[in-house]
Amino acid sequence: MNDEALLHLSSAGASAAVSLAGAELQSWRVDRRELIWQGDPEHWAQRAPILFPVTGESAGGQVRLEGRSYPMPRHGFARDMRFALIEKRGAALRLRLIASAATRAFYPFDFGLDVIADLGPDRLRMTFEVANGGVREMPYAVGFHPAFAWPLDGMSRTRHLIEFEADELPDIPNISPEGLIRKDTRRLLFDGRRLPLQPSLFGSGALVLRDARSRSLRFVSPSGAALEYSTDGFPHFALWTKPSAPFLSIEAWTGEPDAVGFRGDLRDRRSIRLLAPGATASHSVRMRWQAP
Repeated sequence: MNDEALLHLSSAGASAAVSLAGAELQSWRVDRRELIWQGDPEHWAQRAPILFPVTGESAGGQVRLEGRSYPMPRHGFARDMRFALIEKRGAALRLRLIASAATRAFYPFDFGLDVIADLGPDRLRMTFEVANGGVREMPYAVGFHPAFAWPLDGMSRTRHLIEFEADELPDIPNISPEGLIRKDTRRLLFDGRRLPLQPSLFGSGALVLRDARSRSLRFVSPSGAALEYSTDGFPHFALWTKPSAPFLSIEAWTGEPDAVGFRGDLRDRRSIRLLAPGATASHSVRMRWQAP
């Protein structure tokens, strides 16, 4: 990647790098330890894409709005767009994507999407502000899709777990081969509030925790090192990797993929947000590294 497209932040021994391409977090280091998956086309080339204006797959690769169909890539188009730098001050920056002829081919709304990164010595907050600059109600979803090294401690993928803030329901929806939500479910084997991780869990795709009771979770390694992941304004979590890949993606979503067989308007998609004209909505994720 052209280094001119990267913006660098530093704070008391921690550093982060964010790309203008997709406003994607490329690196987050604490005490010289890289926490963000560095991308590998053999498994998954991206690192921490921003999802907008949908999360997940749209049936047939399209969304329907007011009687018209628009192409919609999986997880939306924002991750493929170049953002503009609005402000960079100290250990924080703000990037912005606004509606254009290119975005209206997918999504006919006058939106603004700001991504704010704020770095501290052991934590990084990512905030996503969605604005409706138009004169009609705007349906949207936003998500954050960072991947972290698994194993966290550089040893083995075994004995890692996700520890939730609250007791979570064990039954989650199955995902179709096309990435759509199915009606049938599968059961996760929790140990109290802990979900032991093993690669085989992801053989059928992402684990989607709809309407999670927890607002935070911890990705914990056998050494005791952990990554705390706290959300505000995100009702859903998704955990994803490929069984052979050395990373775990911990995703925060406001929305979710289309259901199998759904053919309705985007406004009727489950969990979609409706933003009033002139309104702004804010959603954030705070990540904090906890050394062993």
